Amino acid sequence: MKEMMYSELVEVYDNLALTSKRLEKVRVLAEFLKKLKKEGKSEWIYLIKGRAVPDYDSREIGISTQLAIKAIGNSFGIRNDDVVKKYRKIGDLGEIAEEFSSKRKQGNLFSGKLSVGKVFENLRKIMIIEGKGAVDKKLGLISEILALSSSKDAKYIIRTLLSDLRVGVADGIIRDGIAEAFFSSDKDGIANLLDEAFGLSNDFAVVLNAAAEGKEALKRIEITPGKPINVMLAVKAESIEEAFKICGKPAAFEYKYDGFRVVISKGKGEIKLFTRRLEDVTKQFPDVIKNVSENVTGDTFILDSEIVGYDKKTGKYTPFQAISQRIRRKYDIDKLERNLPVEINVFDVIYYNGKNFLETKFLERRKLLEKIVKSKKFKIRLSEQIITDDQKKAEQFYKKALDAGEEGLMIKNLNVGYKQARRVGFIAKLKPSVKDLDLVITGAEYGSGKRGGWITSYYVSCINGENLLEVGKVSSGLKEKENDDGNVTYEEMTKMLKPLIIEEKGNYVKVKPRVVVSVTYQNIQKSPSYSSGYALRFPRITAYRPDRDIKDITSLKEIEKGTNAK
Repeated sequence: MKEMMYSELVEVYDNLALTSKRLEKVRVLAEFLKKLKKEGKSEWIYLIKGRAVPDYDSREIGISTQLAIKAIGNSFGIRNDDVVKKYRKIGDLGEIAEEFSSKRKQGNLFSGKLSVGKVFENLRKIMIIEGKGAVDKKLGLISEILALSSSKDAKYIIRTLLSDLRVGVADGIIRDGIAEAFFSSDKDGIANLLDEAFGLSNDFAVVLNAAAEGKEALKRIEITPGKPINVMLAVKAESIEEAFKICGKPAAFEYKYDGFRVVISKGKGEIKLFTRRLEDVTKQFPDVIKNVSENVTGDTFILDSEIVGYDKKTGKYTPFQAISQRIRRKYDIDKLERNLPVEINVFDVIYYNGKNFLETKFLERRKLLEKIVKSKKFKIRLSEQIITDDQKKAEQFYKKALDAGEEGLMIKNLNVGYKQARRVGFIAKLKPSVKDLDLVITGAEYGSGKRGGWITSYYVSCINGENLLEVGKVSSGLKEKENDDGNVTYEEMTKMLKPLIIEEKGNYVKVKPRVVVSVTYQNIQKSPSYSSGYALRFPRITAYRPDRDIKDITSLKEIEKGTNAK
């Protein structure tokens, strides 16, 4: 078989970057995917998103800006200081690599002979290197592929290493590219089928292989216990009345807990825990694993749940912020387990003993949960629930939830299945009107004085379709010193953001959109200063949300709905 050269993929990157038209991007991608199935490996489709693993694998390539600068300097015989000077002017290390590569003092006999397979192999190796000498080993692997690259290749190698391809391709475009490549008719039906297939597998390589075989192969894709999955998402309701309109009558009303969502997945005798961001947090929660193994019957299962913290002394539930460090810390697990105990609240079952329950009515799924989960307070239990068509009873249950310190209610249609990764009219959430938004940090500024060296001001963004739009800058809410209240410090936030930096200008940095925070504010006003057209007045960070992803953040429509400056 003819070896696919990296330059062929680079041409695809260039063509994708040159157009903002969705249909044109889909056409470019479709042509490449047809070629990929003939001449390459399906897993190379991950490279279209600048990744080397499927979406269900939360690992990233993980190269920092500083390491990329060093790699460029080492590979092209340039002083690091000269790379940094260029970077401050241009803000794109990919373009800088392209420039320096084209000016190599000594031509390389093998330049331009780089294969896709070699790039993919080295990226995979870079991802798993840890321990002593890791930096030098990673630099060696990067230098190896840069030595074989053309100048244009070098640009996209560096951008891939930084997870900053800049080609404007989201999941929807990849889905439509697969549809265009392998199906000539019924595009809407195929799009839905591809969405379902990806929701089950979280792996575009699996979807690509099945699509090449046809519709029936797509329909055969199944969820697999032991692998993370996308969860069903709720729409917002403003009142009990609206919740009934969304979910029908009667409906199930359940407590909306102030914790973090976890998928509990048992396969091959092993229990694993995954966040809604598909991150494996099994090691952080040995107590949860123990309570599940002792109180849930079944050889294989996938349960949807919320983990909430509680105070041992008072017996009262604590807000998410108090236990958030249990997600993000991978050391002192025993101490965290003792000081920050948690309870599992199970509210859905997706898979059980070899059977997929995605198409089963919610009422039947709840009955199954009641059979397989043995409830024990402060260990594991089913979510508090009533089923009613009476608005007054629902209002009373809502008050009971709030009095218990919960966030509000989840309202569910009794007669529908479980739809992954979608905000559908089967499930709604209701909570009191609070000025609290989940936003993602897309830029930041270094502090001065006693906060010098830390990144202390954060530009936060909402989502509009596939675009992130800034809604303000927030500098307050974090702590300067660590304590036991779960609050993130400026130092911790700096450590999280530094590896995500993709551009620097003076004291401003642009970062990959990975860190989600909850932000309170006084009000929202129209403003030309930010790309959303709106600005938050007196914003303050109340919590870092490691359990949430970009798809979970506040939308522009919600911002517009909350503004008093329409």
